[in-house]
Amino acid sequence: MELPSRWVFLLFLLLSSAKAFGSEVDKEEFQEELLLKPLPDRKVLAHFHFETRAPPCNSNGLHHHHLFPKSISQMVEKFRVKEMELSFTQGRWNYERWGGFDTMSSNNAKPPGVELWAVFDVPKEQVDASWKNLTHTLSGIFCASINFLESSSMYSAPDWSFRQASGSLRYGMLPREAVCTENLTPWLKLLPCRDKAGISSLMDRPSIYTSLYYSQRLHLTSIASDLEGLNSGIVLEQTLTVVLHPSSQRTGLTHFSQSYLQPSWSLSSIFGRKVNGRCVLAKSSKVYLQLERGLVSQLKKSENYGADYIASEGYDGEANFELSVNPDRVIKEENSRNGISSSLLYEFSVDKYSNSKPFDLGLTWKFPVIWSCQQAPLHASRFLMGSGNERGAIAILLKSTDLNDSSLVANSAMDGCELRVNIFQVVPWYIRVYYHSLQLFVDDQLKAVGAFVEKIHVMPSKDKISPGMMEMVLKLPCGVKSAALTLDFDKGFLHIDEYPPDANQGFDIPSASIGFPDFHTSMLFPSNESERKSPMLSKFQESSPVLLYTEVLLVPLTTPDFSMPYNVITITCTVFALYFGSLLNVLRQRVGEKERLLKSKAAAKTGRLSDLLSRLSAKLRGRSQEPMQSASESSPLINSKLALKVLLMAALAVAWQYYFG
Repeated sequence: MELPSRWVFLLFLLLSSAKAFGSEVDKEEFQEELLLKPLPDRKVLAHFHFETRAPPCNSNGLHHHHLFPKSISQMVEKFRVKEMELSFTQGRWNYERWGGFDTMSSNNAKPPGVELWAVFDVPKEQVDASWKNLTHTLSGIFCASINFLESSSMYSAPDWSFRQASGSLRYGMLPREAVCTENLTPWLKLLPCRDKAGISSLMDRPSIYTSLYYSQRLHLTSIASDLEGLNSGIVLEQTLTVVLHPSSQRTGLTHFSQSYLQPSWSLSSIFGRKVNGRCVLAKSSKVYLQLERGLVSQLKKSENYGADYIASEGYDGEANFELSVNPDRVIKEENSRNGISSSLLYEFSVDKYSNSKPFDLGLTWKFPVIWSCQQAPLHASRFLMGSGNERGAIAILLKSTDLNDSSLVANSAMDGCELRVNIFQVVPWYIRVYYHSLQLFVDDQLKAVGAFVEKIHVMPSKDKISPGMMEMVLKLPCGVKSAALTLDFDKGFLHIDEYPPDANQGFDIPSASIGFPDFHTSMLFPSNESERKSPMLSKFQESSPVLLYTEVLLVPLTTPDFSMPYNVITITCTVFALYFGSLLNVLRQRVGEKERLLKSKAAAKTGRLSDLLSRLSAKLRGRSQEPMQSASESSPLINSKLALKVLLMAALAVAWQYYFG
């Protein structure tokens, strides 16, 4: 009777563990999505979106993850990270051609290099220590130089211009950090299927790294499930945004200008691969093709594109373009503002495709079409003024776009139609900015700064301790054509050990962020359950303020002649080698050994015959043989020469030390 009872007990344990495993797996979710969008300048935007959700920990305070990466979970729990975002970017987002007033540019257009910001759920006195540990951890995970941000001279603590975090926010940027496959591979390892299956299998390294713009982003949010925040879940969002230049495939349309005809493309032509089904661990796997508002507006004006086709849920092959795969559904954006045409989303489910039937979406244009993306209220750019390696000035230029005044009034939250602009800028400590020299030019006219600045927060830099930071809110009239800010600065001096290997190239000033708090962008879709379950569409429906990034500035600093230390070291070592070499040679020589050496040399020269003759002559004379006098007579001469050498080298060493020491 003992054996059956044991088997029953083991079976009970197995079933209970399987039940716990199944319930835990059901709570964890992973979804993958891909958004494709043609751009007006004959480019194609590909936006990969992956979301992994971890449930709150159990009653014992332990997480048993099966899909969620364990390294990220341990990092969040150990350093008490409330929210964090890390991006690796190569290239700069073209706001004029690719759009600046949409959710894609506001959330996924990042500055060149590495950008990291984090909000910690710790006391204020522990935030800096948590930031330092976080940078070292991320540097090890993503095989990058993020640990350089640990120094207080490399990060800042914005109060309100970047995000509202009540003193627990830290922000850092490395504008010169190179982005390569060593950063992408650890990023892919956080996915359940990596790049072996599903949509992520499209990430062919030569295709994405030869793109015009490349940005991989990791954003995580810790969601507290109790009042104390101890039992919390984690939402990990991974996005990869690339702008590709597809090869043209024009056939049969020679009567149209090639500059107007959009190139035809497919997944296999721009990525070199096809999708062989979804990741088996993904809850959903979908591909979307977006036609933005400007393109839809132009297609409506075409003869072959009617309003009935826009409202239909099917696919019309006789339109201005042709899709190689029929979409499963057409989603139309709702409530477009000011009568602007709504954007369209064609949805494709990857679940029904496999290795025998791969998914390869293709878009073929039949007629040329020209459109433009929607712009932000102001276009921002930044540049340097002045010449020389001593001083200069930083200028931020804001120019009006085609956004009309009626839309400004509709989106402005202030009376009197005022356009508010948030400016956040961080400069290294060796660029000593004089903030009292701030000047404001509105429509090329010098204005009083106090009349247009709502509030400002300035933190001057401290040498080798902290960078300079400026937060500002400008109030500009809606009809402004241009506005420019200028700040004077002096260039500091670095220690020779603080110069990078390519110091003559110059030093980078990180990008400044320009935000418009009164303007928010979002996309409204039909409020049904399917859109709410899509992480990417849910992200598009969230209202986010319009945010732009300026260029990275390259500042030349005074650099020493790095060859001079080498020359000084070389000649100094040569003089000391000659001096100490001669001195040691004299000190190590012995007079007796020198005389015996000279005698042996003299004996070798005269030979045996001369020795026999001298002996014979001595015997004939009846005298003893006299020793040779050459060695004894030459020894004082040798000693005097050595002493002269020592004195000469000592005099040279004293003279060198006196004149060059």
